[in-house]
Amino acid sequence: MFDTVAVVGATGAVGTIILELLERRNFPAGKYRLLASARSAGKQVQLAGQTVTVEELTHNCFDGIDLVIASTPDDTAAEFLPSAVKAGCKVIDESGYWRMKPDVALVIPEINPQDALNAKGIIASPNCSTTQMALAMKPLHDAARVRRVIVSTYQATSGAGLQGSEDLLQGTKAAVNGEAYAYKAFKHPIAFNAIPQIGGHKEQGYTSEEMKMVYETRKIFGDDSIQVCPTCIRIPVSNCHSESILVETERPVSVEEARELFAATPGITVVDDLENGVYPMPSNCDGSDDVFIGRIRKDISSPNGLAFWCVSDNLRKGAATNAVQIAELLAAHGQKS
Repeated sequence: MFDTVAVVGATGAVGTIILELLERRNFPAGKYRLLASARSAGKQVQLAGQTVTVEELTHNCFDGIDLVIASTPDDTAAEFLPSAVKAGCKVIDESGYWRMKPDVALVIPEINPQDALNAKGIIASPNCSTTQMALAMKPLHDAARVRRVIVSTYQATSGAGLQGSEDLLQGTKAAVNGEAYAYKAFKHPIAFNAIPQIGGHKEQGYTSEEMKMVYETRKIFGDDSIQVCPTCIRIPVSNCHSESILVETERPVSVEEARELFAATPGITVVDDLENGVYPMPSNCDGSDDVFIGRIRKDISSPNGLAFWCVSDNLRKGAATNAVQIAELLAAHGQKS
């Protein structure tokens, strides 16, 4: 058990789900502290039978805390989390700032739990689009070693934060009514549209979101030889990211074997009956902690290729759930600071 657990960014979209999961999963904590920006300080939250008052996040607020679970913008994570480490806290971070630092573990508990157990200081949780793809790759990689991945993501507006969700709702209303709307989270209208850019220009015509999928996947698997070609697209769906994934493995994997491998993997649910129109969709995966896989089929252009469709709630397994699972892993192995 951790004596004192702090959630940083506790009043945000992901932070709120982290609190829900900690309570629902009976996380072993003696007490909680909730940390957020000055504008949220003073709010009271009911959590695990406690009334917890939100405190302002400062550099001096981490004394006496064993575990920190943080979901903040990158600049906040960069500024404040070193103070948590200095205070002796174990830190699980949802932001993108620490993920690719050489001395920071990047963890999906179903794939590389030992990296979390061996970590010193900050443990990073991957980008949402990486997480669901990597978990889907895991059983195939174990069985037949994945050499190459071609992935196109269809990402929900909730991935752009509360303002992204507001842009979808208000922008759609405006479009239906023939009115103008000033988008804040997106450079282009998201209503009735698809935007083939998430993140800024990074390298060789790829965006920062796309290159995260390349570098993070290799780091999680500890294999720089895995080739990843990503295209990330924002679509007018409120929640749950979808991905069209094609993997090439060292040996052929049949559809039947793949289905068995997926079904046997914790955290994956197979929903695959094309004849009857049954497959994962954002509308039926919203609110779940699992990664859903369907449309499993052989790549008819490559003997070692396998194609499938993958959907996951980006605010849950793509963010909050993965962070809480890392915390549960640490607790199960008796780790404190």
